[in-house]
Amino acid sequence: MAATSCFSSSISLNAKPNKPSTVPLRFLRSPFLKPSSSPLPASLSSSSPSLPVKVSSSGNANHPLALENDDYDEKPREECGVVGIYGDSEASRLCYLALHALQHRGQEGAGIVTVSKDKVLQTITGVGLVSEVFNESKLDQLPGDIAIGHVRYSTAGSSMLKNVQPFVAGYRFGSVGVAHNGNLVNYTKLRAELEENGSIFNTSSDTEVVLHLIAISKARPFFMRIVDACEKLQGAYSMVFVTEDKLVAVRDPHGFRPLVMGRRSNGAVVFASETCALDLIEATYEREVYPGEVLVVDKDGVKSQCLMPHPEPKQCIFEHIYFSLPNSIVFGRSVYESRHVFGEILATESPVDCDVVIAVPDSGVVAALGYAAKSGVAFQQGLIRSHYVGRTFIEPSQKIRDFGVKLKLSPVRGVLEGKRVVVVDDSIVRGTTSSKIVRLLREAGAKEVHMRIASPPIVASCYYGVDTPSSEELISNRMSVDEVRDYIGSDSLAFLSFETLKKHLGEDSKTFCYACFTGNYPVKPTEDKVKRGGGDFIDDGLVGGINNIEGEINDL
Repeated sequence: MAATSCFSSSISLNAKPNKPSTVPLRFLRSPFLKPSSSPLPASLSSSSPSLPVKVSSSGNANHPLALENDDYDEKPREECGVVGIYGDSEASRLCYLALHALQHRGQEGAGIVTVSKDKVLQTITGVGLVSEVFNESKLDQLPGDIAIGHVRYSTAGSSMLKNVQPFVAGYRFGSVGVAHNGNLVNYTKLRAELEENGSIFNTSSDTEVVLHLIAISKARPFFMRIVDACEKLQGAYSMVFVTEDKLVAVRDPHGFRPLVMGRRSNGAVVFASETCALDLIEATYEREVYPGEVLVVDKDGVKSQCLMPHPEPKQCIFEHIYFSLPNSIVFGRSVYESRHVFGEILATESPVDCDVVIAVPDSGVVAALGYAAKSGVAFQQGLIRSHYVGRTFIEPSQKIRDFGVKLKLSPVRGVLEGKRVVVVDDSIVRGTTSSKIVRLLREAGAKEVHMRIASPPIVASCYYGVDTPSSEELISNRMSVDEVRDYIGSDSLAFLSFETLKKHLGEDSKTFCYACFTGNYPVKPTEDKVKRGGGDFIDDGLVGGINNIEGEINDL
């Protein structure tokens, strides 16, 4: 299904009449307003009081992020997921459940903002999983029928909590909350310009730049401020905003990151990063938010406004390779079907005599099923993933080789011993985890280990909302396929062919971003990518480093 770009200036999406806003939104001057905070900056107008903003936090600001071992591989890592709900009396609880469904997109922080009956924006954010941040009593503190929510990866240390979204800002005649998925490539430039003109920043998040751009806009009504601000942004953004009476969803003109719209049986409108979130709260999928579109939901219904139109969307192909859940529909395509076909292509183009096909769980499972079905060789669980390893652990003083991998993955000797094994994974980044997995399989008795990767080689870093190492750290940028094979120690190695991938996508192939495979960037980065310090990461939770830089990241 080809992506649809937004070109018309205004579209009514339901039967209700479109009524213009009768109360113009006033100039936003304040950085984030918090109860019992220090005196407001002098730039804050006092001519009219802001609507109340209640802010609370949950979780431990010093929450440990991952294992202390720092010599492991990292998967490309999606940075966050967003949710927006309008018109349901249990908005906060539905938002909580939807965020739980999106937990795979961010596991280090979560937050929800709601609008109460007296038009107060109330927010709770915290460090940790959704189930760790929220409980019954906290959800009771979030009444109202409008809500937005956010899950994210982030940094360690005390500066982490202040970067957890959604953000809430107060202005002269109201308040606004925002949750953002993506990465602004011109963030540093925009922030420098804003600071030069007197803006004061409270976080190290690129999302705060968006709020300041909304602040300086003189457009009316409020959603036109969003349009005005977004026209200055470069890069990837799928965002949801909430005011005292509106829910707004916006997607960048290239449509890098996904954002979908659904509706519950009671008429409540729901936005989410993936359709799996809609499924859990029994919302029916209606369509994507189109690239370059702003959707405004209020008492008069749903209205559409366009940003700068772009004739050729560039949607992230890694949503189908790795990030999204298999049961989601992303960019109009089934993620499960895409991965199954990728496995079939590998079996067709890179066959090998083998006795069993296994997967690196969980992200390699569907592609491995496709490989097994096409090759006629049985799929079995040769690696069992533990879902119960905590965020920290104590390693014995006598080092255990490949400790982090062994904590998460256990080989099944009965499946592997004496067998020629094909192991399917979604990607290879640095290669160190792949080498450990190969060694683990051989130690369990595998006679041969043949690695099949359900994506082309990753040769370039991502600037559009995915945390990847620098290009210099990517093994496929430095080595040929044969050299990578020798490095990881497998008997053979094959990647999904880039040309075959595009052929499979057909007419839709031109609507996807392949920058990580080609180094050709749809939006040229204007500044050096902000990198995480310290140890490495792996998105499926195998390993990670604790000594990450504090706060100096883009909030994605």
